[in-house]
Formats: sequence, structure tokens, C-alpha cells
Amino acid sequence: MGSLQEPQPLPDSGRKVGEAAEPRSNQLLTIPNFLSAIRLVGSFVLIALAIAEEPLTVLVLFIALEMTDWFDGRLAIALNQRTVFGARLDSVADVCLAGATLFAGLWLHWAALQPEFIFMATAIGLYGVSSIYGLRKFGSIPTYHTFGAKKCWGLITIGVVCIFGGWATWPFRVAMIAVTLTNLEAILITRVLQQPQVDVTSLYHVLRERRRPSA
Repeated sequence: MGSLQEPQPLPDSGRKVGEAAEPRSNQLLTIPNFLSAIRLVGSFVLIALAIAEEPLTVLVLFIALEMTDWFDGRLAIALNQRTVFGARLDSVADVCLAGATLFAGLWLHWAALQPEFIFMATAIGLYGVSSIYGLRKFGSIPTYHTFGAKKCWGLITIGVVCIFGGWATWPFRVAMIAVTLTNLEAILITRVLQQPQVDVTSLYHVLRERRRPSA
């Protein structure tokens, strides 16, 4: 296993706002972290509601928790409260919400999701590979929060709504394919990076930064 190093943001070189260029706060008790904590705790509530056979409540809670993910990153930038701890907490909360949502979907809509098993298994398997690779190379699970990963949550939300509404399963399949591609990108980012980093916009940005010194 690689040595544990403090993750660093990519250097500021003509970045757009939100591409890890701002200073990081040392605070732990911040509004973004509070929202991530709500998402983390709410994930377990979502599981309980699924077991209690409350599909409508599960769907409403999922959307509410997903909105905390949308807000916390923007507030972290706007309030200058971006921290390594916050990035880690946000990722843990995201994983818990994804797992809770998957459990709720399988519990409440098993028949509809059975044909999507291969797509779900591939997405989850590649996330596992990405996590293990990051642990072996840097001693920590990657928390890149790439542009693709952020867009995947929008696709997942649409897919979950369609499943719970009984409308169609193909949007969920599209979301799982997008998650698979995002996890592949995370693996490549880990391969390219020389030290652990958080809030990496995309593989393209990493490669661009590597080429810059020789330009």
C-alpha cells in the first residue's frame, strides 16, 4: 500500500471557478459539512422507510437528500469552506446514499430492476476497483468529484424517479452506464496522478496540468 499523503488540489493555472483553485478552510463545522452529514444520516432513514414499504416517502426523501449534494459543493465554494475533510465526508455520504437508494430500489421494485443487474454490477464493481487502486497507490479512496460524477447524480435521479414511478427502466440503465464510464475515468486519473488530490475536474484537466511545464 502506498504511503498516506495529504491530498492537494490541482494548481491554479487559468481554472474556472470551482476547479479546486480556491484556498481550503481548516473548519470542520461548516454548512457544507452539515449538509453532507444530513445526507449520510438520511441514507439510513431511507433504508428504514424502504423496509417499512413506503415507496413515495422513499422517493421524496431521496430527492431531498440529493438536493443537499447539489447545494453543499456550491456553498463550499461560495463560503470558502472547502476542506479535505469535507471532500471525504461528501464522498462517504454519496456512497451511502447510492447504496441506500440501490437497496430501496431492489427492495421495493425487484422485478423492474432484475434486468438491470449486469449494468448495476458493472458500475459497482468498477467503483470497487477504483477504490482499491486509490488505496494501494495513495493510501486513501479517491474523492475526485469530477464533472462526470456530478452529472451522473442527475442521471441517477431521473432513473430512480422513472423506476419508482413505474414509467421506464432505460433511464436507470443509462445512468449506470454513465457511472461505469465515470469510474473508469477515476481509475485513469489515479493512474496518471503522482500524489493524491481531491476535487479533480476531469482526466483531461489532469493531463493538461502534466503537459503544462514542458509547454
